[in-house]
Amino acid sequence: MFLTEDFSGMWGLVLLFMVVMPVLLAAEVRERSEVPVQYRWNLEDLYPSDAAWDEAREAIAAEMVGIERFKGRLGLSAAEMLACLEFDSRISKEFGRLRSYAAMRCDQDTRDSQALGMRQQLEQLGTDYHSRASFIVPEIAALEEGKIEEFLAAEPGLQVYWMTLHDIQRTKAHRLSDKEEKILAESSLLANTPASIYQIFSNADFPYPKLTLSDGKTVTLNQAGYSRYRAVPERQDREKVFQAFWGSLNRFQRTFGVQLYSSVKRDMFYARTRHYPSTLASKLDEFNIPVAVYKALLENVNQNLESLHRYLRLKQRMLGVEKLKYSDVYAPVVQEMDQQYSVEEANKLILAAVEPMGPEYAEVVRRAFAGRWIDIYPTAGKQSGAYSSGSAYDVHPYILMNYNERYDDVSTLMHELGHTLHSYYANQTQPYATADYSLFVAEVASTFNEALLMNRMLAEIQEVEMRLSLLMNYVEGVRQTVFRQSQFAEFELRMHETAERGEPLTGEILSRMYGEILKKYYGHELGVCEIDDLYCIEWAFIPHFYRHYYVYQYATSFTASTMLAERVLKQEAGAVEILLEKRKQHE
Repeated sequence: MFLTEDFSGMWGLVLLFMVVMPVLLAAEVRERSEVPVQYRWNLEDLYPSDAAWDEAREAIAAEMVGIERFKGRLGLSAAEMLACLEFDSRISKEFGRLRSYAAMRCDQDTRDSQALGMRQQLEQLGTDYHSRASFIVPEIAALEEGKIEEFLAAEPGLQVYWMTLHDIQRTKAHRLSDKEEKILAESSLLANTPASIYQIFSNADFPYPKLTLSDGKTVTLNQAGYSRYRAVPERQDREKVFQAFWGSLNRFQRTFGVQLYSSVKRDMFYARTRHYPSTLASKLDEFNIPVAVYKALLENVNQNLESLHRYLRLKQRMLGVEKLKYSDVYAPVVQEMDQQYSVEEANKLILAAVEPMGPEYAEVVRRAFAGRWIDIYPTAGKQSGAYSSGSAYDVHPYILMNYNERYDDVSTLMHELGHTLHSYYANQTQPYATADYSLFVAEVASTFNEALLMNRMLAEIQEVEMRLSLLMNYVEGVRQTVFRQSQFAEFELRMHETAERGEPLTGEILSRMYGEILKKYYGHELGVCEIDDLYCIEWAFIPHFYRHYYVYQYATSFTASTMLAERVLKQEAGAVEILLEKRKQHE
């Protein structure tokens, strides 16, 4: 709902919910028109055309002014409060459908100026509505808790907003006056600028290098190309890929530094304006997560870095190298697993993997493939990475992929389908007001799905080398999900704390800061893995840093999903039923 969003980063928050860690992306890029239609998502399920979208946008723009009739009236009666919240909820729901279309139109080709313009129109429209509706939260926060309970008892329809109302009461110390909230809402027009610039610069305009590999093949090291060719078997090629890719980013170190510092300053502005002691406290309080949870994760991971070092030493032995380099980290250790999976083969694997969840769960997966919920292949100008979007409540979730027919891509697709199933069931079961779920649990469903896939693969494959490769793939997933994301989280915290102390954050300082953490995690000083100073520009490659304090949740969710998957796979009584139980949050 609009009234509970931190609208300072509204567009970013939507992406934050959807975007997942960069994994192996496809490097074979073609024009979108060359991809068969069954492998492209069907945005007509949202709106039949851009013209229809624009008509819907104009209709909602004309209706939004109606929110102002509730101003100054929320404390008068339970009926008045319910009418206001229902109006806000309906506008928010329709807005979610509009922004889903605009965002995906833009993401399928970030070079498309018309699509970019649509997204900007919607950002402005959202800011306008939130400015008009900015009175809602201060008026509710000004009410005594006893008044809220009285209204809830008097009007059954308000029960669906129970959590929203109590959350406003919980955070009332950080709420501002009506006029101040209005100013803050208007400032959101500027809030996502750093992330928007980063997205366009890194996906559409950055001058990525070309490189000739030892087999004579010339490749483009864009984000997709780097993610693919960093894992080639030939060590000299991997080193050349790292040098060329990170060298190209390093030449723009100052530019990336200014972009990221601008994002940090935005975070500081909203934290200070709402009277939080830090950006970390501000962000975590959105979902009532104690700061101690974040810091405990970093402390425990740091205390167990020897487990990561043990894995890296194992990889060194399996690769047969005297000294492990950072450019070796993604190298395959068992070549036989380097096989391809068509989309159809991935579909069969995934359907087999979800069998323990029952036929209903599998049927939604089938619908996702057959109904064109998924945009499969990389195309020129397409948003990199992968995500699942469930913000079109009345339609269905969508998935963006950059599929390259590797096992890692199958695993990524399985991950995104976890998000999609989560959103699908939430939207089918919950009224709109309670359908959204906390970011803190968002990655549980996705990593749970990955565990199901790994279990199925190990059950089917008997060849020793293939099983070893799968197990190494799983451990590599632990490295990236637990250790790497915690490493990112530690960097996020340090750069925000540095800025909060009034110290500078130039590109050079960010590289030095990131490098210190990177070298600590990978045991550079201990001789575990050698990190070239050039690679310390890696922070410029991570889009999550523009969506602050998100990545730690990959690590915390991974532990929860591992426990849930074990229960399901052991066929514990009620394990599946509890996961799929259709219980409304307000009941």
